[in-house]
Amino acid sequence: MNLAAYQRLIVGYHGCDASVAKKAIEKGEALLPSEKDYDWLGSEIYFWEHGPDRALAWAKQRCSQGKLKNPAVVGALIQLGNCFDLLDTRYTGILAPAFEELQKRLKFDGRDLPRNHGGDDLLRRDRDCMLLNWLLPQLEKEAGSQRFQTVRGMFQEGGAAFEGSGIRFKSHIQIAVRDPSCIIGYFRPA
Repeated sequence: MNLAAYQRLIVGYHGCDASVAKKAIEKGEALLPSEKDYDWLGSEIYFWEHGPDRALAWAKQRCSQGKLKNPAVVGALIQLGNCFDLLDTRYTGILAPAFEELQKRLKFDGRDLPRNHGGDDLLRRDRDCMLLNWLLPQLEKEAGSQRFQTVRGMFQEGGAAFEGSGIRFKSHIQIAVRDPSCIIGYFRPA
């Protein structure tokens, strides 16, 4: 597969604790990748594309769960570079055959395939995460030295925005940055 550069700059927002935001914005310290088994786009640094309010709502939710002390948001200018874009059929078209191959390998190894779960929204994406964490390195091996630097996906989330609507209240585009050099810089949202 040819990993064509996706030459697009986007503004992303990362929900976090205020101490993390301060270090990133004032000292230029890198944000740490998430490595949970249920991350929607694999294990990387997550941003909401053009979604500062959504990033803050997520940070506030984490605060209410006792996982953050002071909710904050870091803005970032991100060059998508070589992007595995799940809004492009060039990439979504390879997911089903890749999934079949992963299933075979797990069965051969005597391992179970995880499921996505977490209500109607499937908020815990264990299966998606496993597939992307397995698939992307496979594709990169085939392409030689090229690497997917980012992963981009759109997610329908939340209840209907209004009665009878197919528009969901919390829908968003998420970016997972695999190569921190794609983050041009951080800023404090206004």
